[in-house]
Amino acid sequence: MKKSYVSLFLSLVVALVVAGCGGGQGQDPQAGGEANAGNAGAGQVEKLKVGIMSGPEEDIWKVVKEVAAKDSLDLELVVFSDYVQPNKVLEDGQLDANAFQHVPYLEEFNAGQGTHIVKLADTINYPIGMYSKKVKDVAELKEGDLVGLPNDPTNGARALILFEQAGLIKLKEGVGVKATIRDIVDNPKKLEFKEMDAAFLTKALDDLAAAVINSNFAIESGLVPTKDAIFMEPKDSPWVNIIAVREADKDKPVFQKLVKAFHSDEVKKLVTEKYGDSMVTAW
Repeated sequence: MKKSYVSLFLSLVVALVVAGCGGGQGQDPQAGGEANAGNAGAGQVEKLKVGIMSGPEEDIWKVVKEVAAKDSLDLELVVFSDYVQPNKVLEDGQLDANAFQHVPYLEEFNAGQGTHIVKLADTINYPIGMYSKKVKDVAELKEGDLVGLPNDPTNGARALILFEQAGLIKLKEGVGVKATIRDIVDNPKKLEFKEMDAAFLTKALDDLAAAVINSNFAIESGLVPTKDAIFMEPKDSPWVNIIAVREADKDKPVFQKLVKAFHSDEVKKLVTEKYGDSMVTAW
């Protein structure tokens, strides 16, 4: 009798062990679900957070976002209205990329702030312009007039180069993109220069005889660069805007999807049809 009980007990133990092994095998794929999702390949939706400027860039990046979505890339757009914060928050990891600046500005920012941000790809050239509510031609500016320009080093230099191209001043030879007001060597009309935050120059036009204003801010305020500027950069100027990323991330494959979406026919069509010569695509 005891032997029968022992046999029955052993049979139950074996059955339980077999059932336990079978259950464990059935759950293995679920246990590795997260790892499998990470290797989902083309079906996986990747995400990037991109800092952009307010104004026309919002229209452009809305199209970029739509194109990217077709390639399984979800873009979260963060809108800024100044030229400092987008690089700061990119450097500290709050953004994956930004798109608002040209290379001379980025190089100056990295040197001054100790950041490690690099160019990923060209986007659009925004020819900068000189605007006025008081004169229709640069020749009408009078002696001693007050004129405005951006107060950041590279856009300030760009504005001074434009003043020189307009025949209003002469800069020290060779200063190029590092020009400052101190590098003016000839100022026949004795113009006075007021440096201001680039975003506020449109608001200050009532108090200035003229001002050099970045096209994104000009367009945002309702100005049409090709119609309202009294003097503009040539369309082939070298100040092309870029997509920028942290240096450590520049080779990540996901960023090629981002560039592909921006360099799309849909984006080029929007820029050409809506903004004309106010912007020039750089690809």
